[in-house]
Amino acid sequence: MKNYISIKEVKQLPQNSEFKVMGIVSRFNRRKDRNNNPFWELTLSDTTGDLDGKVWPLSIWWNTQGGEKFPIDPDNCGLKFEGSSVAVYGLIGEFREQLQYSFDSVYYLDQKEFPPQTFTRCSPISYEFLEASFRNHIASIKYKPLQDFVNALFFKHGIWEKFHVWPAAVSIHHAYTHGLLEHSVSVADGAVGLSKHYSSFGIPVNMDLVIAGSLLHDIGKTEAYSMFPSSSFRIAGNVIEHISLGYYMFMHCAELEKLEDDITMALAHIILSHHGKREYGSPVLPAIPEAMIVSTSDDIDFKLNYWKLQTDSLAPNSEVTDYLSMMDRKLWKGIDPR
Repeated sequence: MKNYISIKEVKQLPQNSEFKVMGIVSRFNRRKDRNNNPFWELTLSDTTGDLDGKVWPLSIWWNTQGGEKFPIDPDNCGLKFEGSSVAVYGLIGEFREQLQYSFDSVYYLDQKEFPPQTFTRCSPISYEFLEASFRNHIASIKYKPLQDFVNALFFKHGIWEKFHVWPAAVSIHHAYTHGLLEHSVSVADGAVGLSKHYSSFGIPVNMDLVIAGSLLHDIGKTEAYSMFPSSSFRIAGNVIEHISLGYYMFMHCAELEKLEDDITMALAHIILSHHGKREYGSPVLPAIPEAMIVSTSDDIDFKLNYWKLQTDSLAPNSEVTDYLSMMDRKLWKGIDPR
């Protein structure tokens, strides 16, 4: 571990710096450049963040299992890099006025000596607090048949088994253990606040639907993603996606539990519309106050979590991130509260 630094520390280094870092491979894609030469896009993750880098054709790959070290061909070595622990030696360059991380050497580590879970992030919020908050939200649903249904879906039909430990994404936001639980509680908290505000201005809002919809909106992610040893897409997550998966899971439980038709329709609409726009993956747009509120709370929770991840990784003297395609903008650290 000598001279190895964290991903957060790597992101605080200036251009032309060299670095050594260990982590788990959360994304691994083979590409070809304009000259038809292969290169790899590799995302490395540790408990402090994610690092996107390129592994170019002249880079060297090593296998260090069993205490030995010998060169390997990543295409023909029989090793699965995604989800495995690796070390990389790299250099920080520049491309199109943005920092670019090149991995000049990639070391496949002994997975027993450096278990992948060592580098897996966890929610910064205590699990005990998140679980208590989640259960309190369910208990606050006043209409007993709906409260019973939400309890049945999570605890009778087994969704909780994955839900409470799963990530909310493969990368970008809440992409860590208990991330889905943290995100769902936060969305519910925000949605309750919005509901109370707009109710006081005369907008009729069914609070029970808002709470249930907030807790249910991302249940499809338990089937879209895999958790161990790192968060990654399952085939269903790639070809069906979490909104459709969540709708199917909800409708199946609604039929089994004989949930009333009008409540089923409203909650199905919230699940299907929670991304807010068709280009973001929602087959329908929010058409009732409860769906608009859940969608808005979901959107701001994702954006603020992503903002924190990106601004926490800034170099000490930096105030603005590079351009981030996910947000279509640069992000500013802002001013200290007074």
